[in-house]
Amino acid sequence: MKAMLTVLTIMGLWAGRAWAGDEAPTALSNKEAIDLVQTHANYLWTLIAAALVFFMQAGFAMVEAGFTRAKNAVNILMKNLMDFSMGSLIYWAIGFGLMFGASATGWFGTSGFFLADFSPDGDPWVLAFWMFQAVFAATAATIVSGAMAERTKFTGYMLYSIFVCGLIYPIFGSWAWGSLHEGSGWLEGLGFIDFAGSTVVHSVGGWAALAGAIVLGPRLGKYQSDGRIRPIPGHNMPLAALGVFILWLGWFGFNPGSTTTADKSIAMIFVNTNLAAATGAVFALLTSWFKFGKPEVSMSLNGALAGLVGITAGCANVSPASAVIIGAVAGVLVVFSVLFLDRIRIDDPVGAVSVHGVCGAWGTLAAGIFNIGGTSAKIIGVQLLGIGACFVWTFATALIMFKLIDKTVGLRVSPEEETEGLDSMEHAGSAYPDFEVSSI
Repeated sequence: MKAMLTVLTIMGLWAGRAWAGDEAPTALSNKEAIDLVQTHANYLWTLIAAALVFFMQAGFAMVEAGFTRAKNAVNILMKNLMDFSMGSLIYWAIGFGLMFGASATGWFGTSGFFLADFSPDGDPWVLAFWMFQAVFAATAATIVSGAMAERTKFTGYMLYSIFVCGLIYPIFGSWAWGSLHEGSGWLEGLGFIDFAGSTVVHSVGGWAALAGAIVLGPRLGKYQSDGRIRPIPGHNMPLAALGVFILWLGWFGFNPGSTTTADKSIAMIFVNTNLAAATGAVFALLTSWFKFGKPEVSMSLNGALAGLVGITAGCANVSPASAVIIGAVAGVLVVFSVLFLDRIRIDDPVGAVSVHGVCGAWGTLAAGIFNIGGTSAKIIGVQLLGIGACFVWTFATALIMFKLIDKTVGLRVSPEEETEGLDSMEHAGSAYPDFEVSSI
């Protein structure tokens, strides 16, 4: 490593030149060369991490498609494609400015719309930072689609995706992360800890998903008139498992990449992320085994995701031993949360509310409880305030948004369309044209 640094420094000394008018170029000092190498490494690491988080879109698509029925697979893929495509555009136009623009109040940004902070002769860091943040915004929107799968109109979906990426997510994000660029946030000013987004990204997505599932209502045949809950299994568990492994890999960009700095701090974040995911999977497996008498695959897969969501807030400020505890609690919590939501007749086909909303809240609280620098009633109080503020803002605005969409363009497809499947009725296509697809 020292040899590599020496080579890079020498290259910086000879290749990096400082021009002053018509004067001959001069070699950089040792410190300037090292700073230049570090800056370039930061750019490279941040963009590699952004690519890993982008790849998570494929993971979400596979999880959601696998956990739902074959007749809706094309619809799931289309929604995940549009999450990132439309999300990128609306985040470029509005969302980034609201989240990271200059703010006199700490409630939302007022500059940087359409990437106005960038100029060709200025510092291009805003481009790398925007790219990393854009993939986070798309993640928040994609969480919502899983809970509303198999019965949502595609036009209604397009509208809510725009609002999530352009308004709901950026506003709360500005409260917690605004100072990462040009802004400031009232919540971060109090000392709120959410390093990579257990609440900022995942709970925002989870609570918006809860509002959407409530407004939509359950899928046809899910809850029987005699009180029985009818299981509607997903059509492809291998696909869902592949999605979870892709997400697990992508999380190594999500959490360590949030440093936006290529330094040794990412080592502990990598380890914490992996330990929490592994423990979440094991404890979800054990919990489902105890509850159902068999080690249940979908719960185990969601347990890994629960552990990943849980560690996201505290990945940089808790120890590896604490990461194991956080993952274990998340793994148990996700099983009971899924069962509870079913009991109160909130239909979430992929467990998005439990994985992202509930475990995101747990992870944010845990970041304060297990803080390496010590904890206090004040720290925990601020964490609870942030969790509560996220729920009130996101759930209330999402509920209003979904009701407005439902009253105007419509949010739910007809019973005939739902029975036939969204692939043929909404997209005139089929994910498996050479196979017969059964319906209810």
